Amino acid sequence: MRPLTHEETKTFFEKLAQYIGKNITHLIDRPDDPHCFRLQKDRVYYVSENAMKLATSVARANLMSLGICFGKFTKSNKFRLHITSLDYIAQYARYKIWVKANGEMPFLYGNHVLKAHVGRITDDTPQHQGVIVYSMNDTPLGFGVTARSTVELARLDPTAIVAFHQADVGEYLRDEDTLF
Repeated sequence: MRPLTHEETKTFFEKLAQYIGKNITHLIDRPDDPHCFRLQKDRVYYVSENAMKLATSVARANLMSLGICFGKFTKSNKFRLHITSLDYIAQYARYKIWVKANGEMPFLYGNHVLKAHVGRITDDTPQHQGVIVYSMNDTPLGFGVTARSTVELARLDPTAIVAFHQADVGEYLRDEDTLF
């Protein structure tokens, strides 16, 4: 486990800022237990500082994971968020989309969010902005990127894509071999 370099931190925070904006500080500067981000085998982990200090006694080759995996860096040094970070991102999300009951299953199978499936959406959501997808009873289902802004949404037909699928909780079952 090592700290992120300046370039890695910049790339990671830019991706995270798409979803939670300036609320990144709430993740790091927690009053109850300070946390930090660490890199292990191209994966970024959200770790409490106490657990990180205890993990220094374990060799890097023997350490599988520590804390919550927020995502991984690709071979081209781009960052991809994993579904394992959903609980933390959903707490501080700026923009949200709630899908109706008939739109939950298509989203959980990896399909995009259509206008016919949208129950509610946060006001003034811009285009190409990271959003958290919720069920109508406020259960986070995943996250994605808006295809249209809230203003354009009123003019769309019911089969138009509102948000592009990025990750959903169904990945725990579909990608269980490669997720961790």
